Amino acid sequence: MRRLATLLVILTLALFCSSHSNQQLLYFTDSGKIGFTSDAPLEVIKANSTNLAGILNLSDRSFSFSIPMNSFQGFNSALQKTHYNENYLETETFPKSTFNGKIIEEVNFNSSGTLNVRAKGKLRIHGIEQDRIIRCTLKIIPGSISVETQFTVPLQDHDITIPSIVQQKIAEVIDVSISFSMQEMK
Repeated sequence: MRRLATLLVILTLALFCSSHSNQQLLYFTDSGKIGFTSDAPLEVIKANSTNLAGILNLSDRSFSFSIPMNSFQGFNSALQKTHYNENYLETETFPKSTFNGKIIEEVNFNSSGTLNVRAKGKLRIHGIEQDRIIRCTLKIIPGSISVETQFTVPLQDHDITIPSIVQQKIAEVIDVSISFSMQEMK
């Protein structure tokens, strides 16, 4: 069932990218790693997912990524995960987060190497979309592009409210780390 859902996401993303260019060279992932850390005065909360899916159109450097918000594992307790899904991220109402946009810099994807680039786009979390520029490291080898990035997400920017009773246990700004490898779509 997970593979079918992932395939549907990739096909949707491919349609998104196809509207941007007639001649395409697409790279995709359906198993990207994403993690977040909330480092508050009284508690550190960590969770991870390997369900990040996305597509990159090399012709125009456009991209689209998506993560099911209920796919995160970890947390310090089952109750904490329940609160994350039901009270804070409201994953039934807002089941996924997305980042759609374009790599700002011109990139020669035919040349192997490591590059630092900026991805500019719309980051949608909890139903709220924000313009973001996220710095990324690309490692290009024939047939594969690896991506790593770290950035922060202020909860306030996405209308995620934390009750005062737990404000010392949940950080106002969440650290996010992402790592994945994309393969050429044939």
